[in-house]
Amino acid sequence: MKNRLSVSGSTIMSDPAQFERLFWDGIVNIEIGEFDDQSSLGRFLKLCKERNANFGIHSPLFRNGSKYDLIEKVQMKPEDAWVQFEKEAEKLSRLGAEYILVHFPYFKSKKAEYKPNSLIEKGLKRLNTIQEKYGLPIVCEPKLGLHRSPDGIRYLHQFPEETWKQYGLKLCIDIGDYLIATGKHAMDYITKWEKHIHVAHIHNVAFMGDKYIWTPVHPSYENNLKHYELEPILRYLAGIGGIRFVFEHTPHMTPSDAFVAEGYEWVKGIIDDEACRAR
Repeated sequence: MKNRLSVSGSTIMSDPAQFERLFWDGIVNIEIGEFDDQSSLGRFLKLCKERNANFGIHSPLFRNGSKYDLIEKVQMKPEDAWVQFEKEAEKLSRLGAEYILVHFPYFKSKKAEYKPNSLIEKGLKRLNTIQEKYGLPIVCEPKLGLHRSPDGIRYLHQFPEETWKQYGLKLCIDIGDYLIATGKHAMDYITKWEKHIHVAHIHNVAFMGDKYIWTPVHPSYENNLKHYELEPILRYLAGIGGIRFVFEHTPHMTPSDAFVAEGYEWVKGIIDDEACRAR
């Protein structure tokens, strides 16, 4: 199954004035969320139609919506977050989205009273019901918690793969989050979910004190001791096939178009290499 390349709305912070910048040469797949309003969503959809582009939506659909609350309150009560998410799924099914991506499972941090397997399965049941009701694929993206807490990603790693399989939900692996959470063990955490990975968010990471910024993927970052080595993970995921690779850096460090393009060509070359090996 062929891999696909996609561009994330994060590269422009979903700024409606820059929507045209999402349509890179040779890429007709976009993943985006957090629109300013209904008008900006309409403008984006019009551009996709004009350029014959496909799109997936990263929940929340609109700014200030819930991003992390399906298991526990971060911004709003979980039940309110579930109502928001189902409304988005219904709307996006009508609008022709390829999928909706949601941060799940998300745990703020480790707590003794948690029963993570039970909480995860309860969420999977509800997500499966929504997926079946609206016929829209749901992609789950485990995330770092507060203060880079790795516990949500670790809880997922401990969750039975066979149980996940029962609910028919796909996974997104954010390579940067997984490397921060698990370091040299990242590949062990990723390979467990090989049969369920549908999307990979690809970016590197720049650390600035206690903060970190998503930077573009680029070959010069490999083995430079300041960034993560991504190539082995990219090659592994490309070898699986059927993965949607989403370029997901942010503009905070103002990378040049040439630098971003070099990273794009590097990733494209890796994917092409693995496709040749599979033949």
